[in-house]
Amino acid sequence: MKALIQRVRQAQVAVDGKPIGAIEQGLVALIGIDKGDDETKAEKLLHKLLNYRVFSDVDGKMNLDLRQIDGGLLLVSQFTLSADTRKGLRPSFSSAAPPAEGERLFNYLVEKARGQWDKVATGEFGADMQVSLVNDGPVTFLLES
Repeated sequence: MKALIQRVRQAQVAVDGKPIGAIEQGLVALIGIDKGDDETKAEKLLHKLLNYRVFSDVDGKMNLDLRQIDGGLLLVSQFTLSADTRKGLRPSFSSAAPPAEGERLFNYLVEKARGQWDKVATGEFGADMQVSLVNDGPVTFLLES
């Protein structure tokens, strides 16, 4: 399981032009779920999302985590993160979890996140989503569990 995270000043996800999730300062996490991922990997990834120190302290150092800045977490499923791009000019999705399993694990991650943090917003699994954000930095990391 992996998350491409971006530190943002604000972010929103919409479906059919209608906003369904938004945060102010915090993290956008694009979530990729691979074959073989499970609840243990989801919980490990969530721990990283909530505790990864990517926000600046008073000295300008990345020493603060999401909770310390009281930030939002926008979780967006993105199966394309599971693409194998090493060969050719077209991505292969053979390593991605099947849709039903991906949705189940994404929903598990969301449920666990909401149980640990009250500022969690989401996209809609499998939908054609439009994500808009103001990347702060820019600061972007790939987290894997």
